[in-house]
Formats: sequence, C-alpha cells, structure tokens
Amino acid sequence: MASTNDRFVEAESRWDLKTLYADLAAVKGKPLTPVEKLHLRGLLCGNSPAEIAEKLQKNPKGVETDLCASIYKYVKAFVGKGIEKIENWRNIAEWIEDAGYQTQSSTKFPVKDLLPEKSVVNISNITIEKNQIVIVFKVEIPTSPDSELSIENLDINDNNAN
Repeated sequence: MASTNDRFVEAESRWDLKTLYADLAAVKGKPLTPVEKLHLRGLLCGNSPAEIAEKLQKNPKGVETDLCASIYKYVKAFVGKGIEKIENWRNIAEWIEDAGYQTQSSTKFPVKDLLPEKSVVNISNITIEKNQIVIVFKVEIPTSPDSELSIENLDINDNNAN
C-alpha cells in the first residue's frame, strides 16, 4: 500500500495545501495529523467519505466519523459556518474554494483564442482513474440563426462504433 503522502496527490496541483493546513491547524490549535490531511485531500479531489474509505481500505463509517469530528469542524469554524449544517460532503470543498485556497480554477480554461467569441468551456471534473486522466467538460459555441451548420453536416467519427 502506498504511503499516506502518496495518496490523493492530485489535490496538490489544484489547492494551496500548505496554507490551508496551516490555517486549519490554527483553528485546531495544533497541526493536522497525517490522517486528517489525507482525508482532506481526498475530499478536495472530489471523493466522498465512502470513496475515500474504499481507496484507503478503511471502514466507511470510521472515515465519516473522523471527518465529522475533525476536518468538517475545523473548516466550518475557519470559514465562519460554525452553526451551519453540512448538507453534503461537497460543501467542504466549496467553502474552501470560496475562501480562496484553490490555485487552479476548475471552470476556466485558456481556449479563448481557439474558439469563437462568447464561447464557454466548463470543466466539471478532473480525476485520475486506472492510470488515465479523465476530464469532463461542456463546450458552448454560439452560432448565428442563419448558420448553415447542421447536425447532418457534421462529420464525427466515433472510434467506439462497431
């Protein structure tokens, strides 16, 4: 099994973990434990508590209990949501993002020079699965009402077709 420092490393490329750890440690009153850091990175990578438990070969209820007793509590206190109920584990990453700890926006992509004006590219998820980077995105390209482009005219080759 990989060491805890080797788990959920993709969080390092999207989040200012050093500052986040320090700020959460200030709320806690002492440094975060390696397990707390590991669980936090798992959340920041978009994993649910159950997925974190599965990837770490731990009991899901144990991971959820640990998160409620530590990371959830520290983040709520830090971002000023102390009395607010956590509706979903995703609230944690959203609150941390809103607090300015994300180093790379998940919704901006430097393609403005490649697409027509007013085009929009939204990246909704980036994960690493089975040694592959998986990027889920949506592209909106405006067309004029008199455009000659139609679905029938598009030549889209589907490599997965039989």
